[in-house]
Amino acid sequence: MAQSFVPQQPGRPPSTPPGTPPAVDARRLPSASESTRLLCAGTYLDDGFRDAVIDQLYVHEERFAAPSLGFDASRVLAHALRARRIELAWAAGILALWIIAIPLTKGLITLLIVPFLVLGLARWVRGRSAAAPLYRTVPAFVLRWYGRIMFVQSALLLLFLAFGDDEAGWEFLGDVSETGEFLGFALSLAAEEMWGISPLEVWITIAVPLLVAWAVATQQGQFARALTQELSKERFPDLRSDPAEQAEGARSRRLRDRIRVEQHARLVMYGSDDPFCGAGAPYEPWSLSIELRPRKNLDGKAPEPLDNSAIMRHVVPLVEALRVPSPHGSPQIQAAVRDRLRELEIDEVVFLPVDGLPARTAAPYTPEGFELHRSGAIEEGGETRRHFLRVRVGGWGEEIVATVFVRVHTQGGMLMLEVAPHVLRPVKRLYREADRIAHRYRHNHHFGKAVWALGRTPRSAGQAVATLWRALGHGWRLLTGGHANALPEGPWLSVREYGSDDEASLFQEMDVSRYLKSIQDRVANGVTVALREAGYETAEFEQKIIHVAEGGTFIENTKGNVTLGNHNTVTNKTFTTSTTGGDRG
Repeated sequence: MAQSFVPQQPGRPPSTPPGTPPAVDARRLPSASESTRLLCAGTYLDDGFRDAVIDQLYVHEERFAAPSLGFDASRVLAHALRARRIELAWAAGILALWIIAIPLTKGLITLLIVPFLVLGLARWVRGRSAAAPLYRTVPAFVLRWYGRIMFVQSALLLLFLAFGDDEAGWEFLGDVSETGEFLGFALSLAAEEMWGISPLEVWITIAVPLLVAWAVATQQGQFARALTQELSKERFPDLRSDPAEQAEGARSRRLRDRIRVEQHARLVMYGSDDPFCGAGAPYEPWSLSIELRPRKNLDGKAPEPLDNSAIMRHVVPLVEALRVPSPHGSPQIQAAVRDRLRELEIDEVVFLPVDGLPARTAAPYTPEGFELHRSGAIEEGGETRRHFLRVRVGGWGEEIVATVFVRVHTQGGMLMLEVAPHVLRPVKRLYREADRIAHRYRHNHHFGKAVWALGRTPRSAGQAVATLWRALGHGWRLLTGGHANALPEGPWLSVREYGSDDEASLFQEMDVSRYLKSIQDRVANGVTVALREAGYETAEFEQKIIHVAEGGTFIENTKGNVTLGNHNTVTNKTFTTSTTGGDRG
């Protein structure tokens, strides 16, 4: 068996089995990270994100959980289910109010339902895009204003009837109907159902939208309390006090226990379409190969055998040294360094395809199972089972995660080096604004809350129907999809990737660049040292990756050879290219 070249990691007791997360301060665990907190907040703010979390992690139980780098997917699922329960309860209540109001008001409520439907149609035509095309905005604008005019006229009619001026009310209705427009036609149809109505029924009609507005405001207040209390920065690290972790059924507990086993394991069960699912976006992956040539000054001695483990044993100490601050004026100043490289994590991981497994529970996550695959994969250079050194740095409360996967292989007198950097960028802006949104709502005055709720009353029935329909779809797929006994699949979606922005701030991008460059430079240095100590030439390797001239770097990738820096010279067996004064050649 090939011995592991990754030593005991800081914070992990010697008796802890491989794959167990380090024993660190509870506030620095993935379940308490800022990215986890904001993703949990996102389940209350974004119904699309909430549905995606539930569908991937709860409905499709045959799918493995993607690796969770710097966050806890099981806790996000707990809050997604809690947010859906709250939303379903309010949706059912709001829809029941509208339905019950129809017989109670003898159909008078249709005076409000019709304009509300028009306003809802306008919102659907407009769509959710921030910059909708003209063919959507123009009809949406017309429908929106038409619905508003209908609502004003309906409200005036109800007020006339409510205060006993029946003659003025019916005269107003007749004037509107004589216009011959759709508005008058709709009101006329409603009028046919309104003969013989009592003042009580009129007041019920007026009260229904006010009750719906109260329900909308109360639901928003409940969400706001969740964001400012259990999801606050002060309380969130305390997992035991989180109500979402306590109020779950047997199915949820079972699936979340599976997620906790899978998401931080060093054995990565993957689907062939997206093997690095969960690691983020690729960040200029590259690879190179060189001929293993003995050095000329070995005095006739043969170079030492050089296998993959031997190379990695030189790489790991150099990468680990990035944790150590540079010498400072005093130990106190050195200890005060807060560079995130101090928390750099190094692990060996094995990527294993899910094909062939009889069930999700059959994955070999035991320490013995992982060691068996690790020792077999490191030297075999296989196509589907692959061994990587995984180096990870999490910054900005794990909102920025830089991960470098390194793989080396020697075959036929050649050395192949593969480096696959990946980056997880910050969570979506809406989720990052969760604290401000909740604080602004809870500290707004009553009039502001009332206006906000009344403005959302017209769309409440449509949203309630959509919410119940989506929940019905989830339930139907659970009952009929056969996911519980289906053959296992790799992850189709990463909760962290789905909830991430495409861009980061300039500061964050600068940090990502620094993390990746530091790690890749140390990897290259480690390979160089391994080649030199084993008795092989290093000139070709150094020419390609380490140093060309004045800080330039050569990278051989699928897009061609690139050099960075001034006055660079690149040479290989077939051509020579010189660049002077340029930044790229």
